[in-house]
Amino acid sequence: MRITLTVIAMTIAMPAQAADNSAGCRAQRSSIESSIASAQTRGNQRELRGLRRALQASIANCSAEALEADRQARIADVRAEIAEREQDLAKAEIDGDAGKIAKRRAKLDEARAELEAALEPIPQ
Repeated sequence: MRITLTVIAMTIAMPAQAADNSAGCRAQRSSIESSIASAQTRGNQRELRGLRRALQASIANCSAEALEADRQARIADVRAEIAEREQDLAKAEIDGDAGKIAKRRAKLDEARAELEAALEPIPQ
């Protein structure tokens, strides 16, 4: 009986949603921890505080669903950026300025590469 009460008390005391231990969340935490080590090496206290808060938030709130929602939002943002870059390139082509055309093409290629990276699935 005493053990049952202890288990119930521990269950109630635990957070409603424990940190997700999916590969995506582990990767996110690992990335933050690497950034913390870099900030410590540089002695950047302000960055350290922010990264430590980010790590705590990741531990408390990370889930595969949240990561996927963030990924989908990033994909939508990059697609909108690509559309804007395509319009900029079209305008530059109408103007006929070779320098602007090259610059706009480079920006468009950069945005397309960003989209390819965003489309990569999150490790499960």
